Amino acid sequence: MKIGTEDKKKVLIAAVLFAIIIPVAIWEVYGYFASPSPPPRAAAVAPVTHVASAARNTPTASAPVANAPAAPEAERIGGIVVDPTLHLEKLAQSEDVEYEGTGRNIFSAESAPVHIEQAVAPARPNGPSVIQAQGPPPPPQAPAIDLKYFGYDKGKDQPMRAFLIHGDDIFMAREGDIVDHRYKVGMISPGSIQITDLAYNNTQTLPLSQN
Repeated sequence: MKIGTEDKKKVLIAAVLFAIIIPVAIWEVYGYFASPSPPPRAAAVAPVTHVASAARNTPTASAPVANAPAAPEAERIGGIVVDPTLHLEKLAQSEDVEYEGTGRNIFSAESAPVHIEQAVAPARPNGPSVIQAQGPPPPPQAPAIDLKYFGYDKGKDQPMRAFLIHGDDIFMAREGDIVDHRYKVGMISPGSIQITDLAYNNTQTLPLSQN
């Protein structure tokens, strides 16, 4: 059986097409399975923060503040909010209070004067008068540092930060920071912190407060 000229051309064209399509398909399949998968993303590490409750009100130092050395200031992050609500029930209680005096009118010249008890005898009638020599006054004592250490924050590859309360203000400070232009922060640890009062050059260790 002889094949015609048209059939030979069709067979030749089909063979050429198969010769082109098969290598291309093999290359596409190999490229799909050989491509590397993207690396997994690293999970973010959240900083570990420990904060204990602290007392709101602390005494204020009365000593003058000396010139502090150049150092970064601690960040003030908040304070205590004053409640502006008017409490009418408390005003009513104050209006019901009545003054009960002794009956003496302090605005009248005819009122009887207050009786003052007289001493029966002097404390030392025949004793010699002694004059004590007064020396120079003692140097002022450094007062207690009125800061409260109530928490800390430690992130990955970050220095430890301490949370401090001074009066109604809350500060977040690192080692070397100056709190309220007076107190320099030293070594910070989870259980205590070193604070230097620059006005008296006095260093104290404050424990972590739980109140």
